Amino acid sequence: MTVRLRAHHLLCLLTYVGKGYSPAFTANYDQVVKRLGEGEAVVIVSGPDDICAPLIGEPEPHCLRQSAAERDGFAARDVGALLDRPIQDGDRFVLDASSLSGMRKAFSAGLTRQACSGCEWSGLCDAVAAGGFRDTCL
Repeated sequence: MTVRLRAHHLLCLLTYVGKGYSPAFTANYDQVVKRLGEGEAVVIVSGPDDICAPLIGEPEPHCLRQSAAERDGFAARDVGALLDRPIQDGDRFVLDASSLSGMRKAFSAGLTRQACSGCEWSGLCDAVAAGGFRDTCL
């Protein structure tokens, strides 16, 4: 199996501390993180992914908005440059400890944060990064 992720969720995973839009969203996110922690591969998708799943039934889910697609573009560019590989739909890879560590360092340094512009969770992510990513779930 693979975990379907949109590109900007590669950044969101770095600071996930068990908080989300709703209890159902958080429970689902916990399961996605568990799968990734067990070594399940990621496949990059365009649009809603396994993390977005609980939001799809809502009226006007934000995961279908243009702003989410724009975040995906910024994240794919920045994470791809960091990992020295293109990040595009259909790419498959495993988020291992080394890649997560490098992504967190770049995130803390602000090198991959353009995708975060205007995100309602940015303040929480800033605090998690400033705290050395303590209590993150992945």
